[in-house]
Amino acid sequence: MKVKMLSRNPDNYVRETKLDLQRVPRNYDPTLHPFEVPREYMRALNATKLERVFAKPFLASLDGHRDGVNCLAKHPKSLATVLSGACDGEVRIWNLTKRKCIRALQAHEGFVRGICTRFCGTSFFTVGDDKTVKQWKMDGPGFGEEEEPLHTILGKTVYTGIDHHWKEAVFATCGQQVDIWDEQRTNPICSMTWGFDSISSVKFNPIETFLLGSCASDRNIVLYDMRQATPLKKVILDMRTNTICWNPMEAFIFTAANEDYNLYTFDMRALDTPVMVHMDHVSAVLDVDYSPTGKEFVSASFDKSIRIFPVDKGRSREVYHTKRMQHVICVKWTSDSKYIMCGSDEMNIRLWKANASEKLGVLTSREKAAKDYNQKLKEKFQHHPHIKRIARHRHLPKSIYSQIQEQRIMREARRRKEVNRLKHSKPGSVPIVSEKKKHIVAVVK
Repeated sequence: MKVKMLSRNPDNYVRETKLDLQRVPRNYDPTLHPFEVPREYMRALNATKLERVFAKPFLASLDGHRDGVNCLAKHPKSLATVLSGACDGEVRIWNLTKRKCIRALQAHEGFVRGICTRFCGTSFFTVGDDKTVKQWKMDGPGFGEEEEPLHTILGKTVYTGIDHHWKEAVFATCGQQVDIWDEQRTNPICSMTWGFDSISSVKFNPIETFLLGSCASDRNIVLYDMRQATPLKKVILDMRTNTICWNPMEAFIFTAANEDYNLYTFDMRALDTPVMVHMDHVSAVLDVDYSPTGKEFVSASFDKSIRIFPVDKGRSREVYHTKRMQHVICVKWTSDSKYIMCGSDEMNIRLWKANASEKLGVLTSREKAAKDYNQKLKEKFQHHPHIKRIARHRHLPKSIYSQIQEQRIMREARRRKEVNRLKHSKPGSVPIVSEKKKHIVAVVK
């Protein structure tokens, strides 16, 4: 015997407050709603327009440095704590909630080239032009104590970058070579080199923590294995790579910020072809950082703008710029995936929203439901020409806009030349090279 029972969820018909609208049940039979698609299209169009109206990404400017901001670091345990190093050797620790500097110290003579925090968050490391590596306590000195580092290591050459292991008391520095250090020793555990040029950046893999990646001024990106104390393989590009960043969700994916205005996402198992070439910047890309979700990354460029790229797209979904912002040297995505910080030449650290039109603060359940509904509508109609045009449109500074037009003309001229060369050559004599492989010179194992 079958028993049919009525089951009603009070959430579907009971109002939250007396001020709420009365909820009315709805029959979703398509024959009863012949104008549903046109109605949804208008709602999607309005949602897209309102998204652009409310797109106000800039939140705050943290000023206090007396020279350009050269490097940034996130605290591994505290969302509100950020560290920054400047070109005059000063390091500042900021509280993002209060938007104030809570501590300033003179760490080095000359540039602070790199800064990183220990995995537990109790201390941080800095390297500078004075050939030293210094470890500092995260908490300030007590009453009557002087501001002094916990440890100081004096090296033979200038160190240009530093990164800490994600789980162990080990860190890596780079300069003339990549050195792996134990925190308790003043000499490196091992030194690795491949080539003779200076290395500008070194990064530990957050998942396979024994893997490192570095980029050198001889256009190489080199991968190392800390267990074997040897380089694994390297890829040589057309132009120099400034820094790399590993994807925090996929152990073998990393993105390289290059001097040729592009970013290249590589799979370390197949370095001969990048997974994706990300184009939009009109000047050298100086820094890159992934969001904690691994779905997007943010890049900082010499063209005075920062851009947000989806990992699987060649074009950016967002560009941020202000009149006062100069060459952006460093950029970081906060650990809660909501905010982006960038440090630039004119001594300011700026805080941006990762989603330009996102409403900050606590949302009511109806606001959440409306936001989710609008998001689904925008996804459903995203390829419609009118909606696509509104969603894609961004105001750009005149300098960037004119450079984009100029580069488009140059790119079309090159393409036309290649087509003509193919057309008027003997079949097979001119190889067809894909856009992805054009910029790879060689892979050495």
